[in-house]
Amino acid sequence: MKFFGLQKLTLLDYPGKVACTIFTGGCNFRCPFCHNASLVLRPGECKSFSEEEILSFLKKRVGVLEGVCITGGEPLMQNGIDEFISKVKELGYNIKLDTNGSFPDKLKNIIDRGLVDRVAMDIKNSKEKYSSTVDIEDYDITPIQRSIDILLEGKIDYEFRTTVSQQLHTTEDMVEIGKWINGAKEYYIQNFKDSGDIISGSFDAVSKSIINDFVDAVSPHVQLVSVRES
Repeated sequence: MKFFGLQKLTLLDYPGKVACTIFTGGCNFRCPFCHNASLVLRPGECKSFSEEEILSFLKKRVGVLEGVCITGGEPLMQNGIDEFISKVKELGYNIKLDTNGSFPDKLKNIIDRGLVDRVAMDIKNSKEKYSSTVDIEDYDITPIQRSIDILLEGKIDYEFRTTVSQQLHTTEDMVEIGKWINGAKEYYIQNFKDSGDIISGSFDAVSKSIINDFVDAVSPHVQLVSVRES
């Protein structure tokens, strides 16, 4: 496998853990507000790391780092991702996986095999707006529903999260998201922030008052709702 980014230390990406974050390249979605456009569209232009280089780094950090966050792009579209995670797990690390939820069979497999300790799944928008938000015409949300159901079983530590913008999200959408993930343990709202490397279009962050409305809209359905700095 190849990787296209390494953050050697993070205190934010893995709640409660001193961790590092590694980035896979490529994604099956084209969310226009995605802040990792280069990773999604042009991973070959990003600095790359071989699997051997990543594992060598992790071996040297055993006892210093507690966790490894695997993000992207979409990690579960990568061939051999489960074998790689297994190798990292053997080093004694806690593993957090970020996913868009579109590969439920792979998600279930790695959970059932005990390869990950925490999953963060993006909920892009309400069901009605999913296609437009991921920029795939007539996108079938069945895989998203299956991944939600897998996490709601509670066999693993998890969180759902949504990055929101003025142009794409309304309070009504947040109500629908809350109903969709009803009973979830943790849900985080992340305000859009222009990284200068978005896929397309022009987007704006949501005001603090509207963010508070979003929190209130989801709170009746989820045990913990919080705003996370993006």
